[in-house]
Amino acid sequence: MNNSSERFNKRRKTRPVFLGGVQIGGDAPVVVQSMTCTDTRDVKATVTQIRQLEEAGCEVVRVAVPDRAAAAALTEIKKQITIPLIADIHFNPHLAILAIRMGVDGIRINPGNIGPEKIKEIVRFAKPRNCVIRLGINAGSLEKDILVKYGGPTADALAESAMRSLALLEDMGAPAIKLSMKSSDVSTMVEVYRTVSSQTDYPLHLGVTEAGSLLPAAIKSSIGIGILLYEGIGDTIRVSITGNPVPEIDVAYGILRAMNIRKVGPDIISCPTCGRCEIDLLKLTEEVEERLAGMKAYLKIALMGCVVNGPGEAAEADIGIAGGRGWGMLFKKGQAIRKIKERDFVRVLLEEIEELTN
Repeated sequence: MNNSSERFNKRRKTRPVFLGGVQIGGDAPVVVQSMTCTDTRDVKATVTQIRQLEEAGCEVVRVAVPDRAAAAALTEIKKQITIPLIADIHFNPHLAILAIRMGVDGIRINPGNIGPEKIKEIVRFAKPRNCVIRLGINAGSLEKDILVKYGGPTADALAESAMRSLALLEDMGAPAIKLSMKSSDVSTMVEVYRTVSSQTDYPLHLGVTEAGSLLPAAIKSSIGIGILLYEGIGDTIRVSITGNPVPEIDVAYGILRAMNIRKVGPDIISCPTCGRCEIDLLKLTEEVEERLAGMKAYLKIALMGCVVNGPGEAAEADIGIAGGRGWGMLFKKGQAIRKIKERDFVRVLLEEIEELTN
């Protein structure tokens, strides 16, 4: 077992909460979630996007609830999906109560924009329904006194807001709680989660907020989420990417695969290419990635541009191709199986993968 697996197996023990049939915390695997970018009032569009997220491997989904019409759509949305549904609420406590009545599995509230008395009312409705409450502490909406005290949304400011809000919900008898303390600054995000995880055993939702488009978001999320997971911190993750949320799922599982935490989906490795490469490795890699999109079974697949070093450099791969000029070698676990023509690379590889995974 490598060091990252050993470290993760010692992850911080948290109390479990249940979103529908999905456990978060305790001894459950790290859960992957996302949030729709559709108008929640448009049930058809929202359900379509949730189903796309489900197909990609999303296990919990959150939707924005900006008004009563959006809240009223929640019951119909929930009927048409199979994963737990969370309502995202800002400012208006009455929308949180309406969402709970509509049958959502959980709500996300930000204490910085909903006062204590209003939160008490939300908890009163959540308790008999065992609705999970996620305290979403955000650098952009901290309580005014905390901002003044720390001079800005520092890690200590976020931690104090989280612990203050947690104490409030505990006093009110909230049925189930999870926490997030998000910042667009990776260092701040890492520091605040370290602080809060040392002070409570509630499950933690990890994420770098406002992380940008695909590449910047993947970089920031991999660093921030990866550091914390390596340290045994985190029970559920969301990679935030501007625009269509479906790519968030691939990045999230990529982080978990890289950490040897959850092996879901194909782990495609390919060499960076050099002067020895005699095939169009980029085209091959992109085509294989596209054809295997949505695959749930774990398999390490190597695509190498050199028949001399390729099989040896990817000896731990389950299957792969090492290419030469016009031809290549199909190999499994570092052992050459047979030569194939370059035009048959994708077809043969996909046939072999189907045989291995079925």
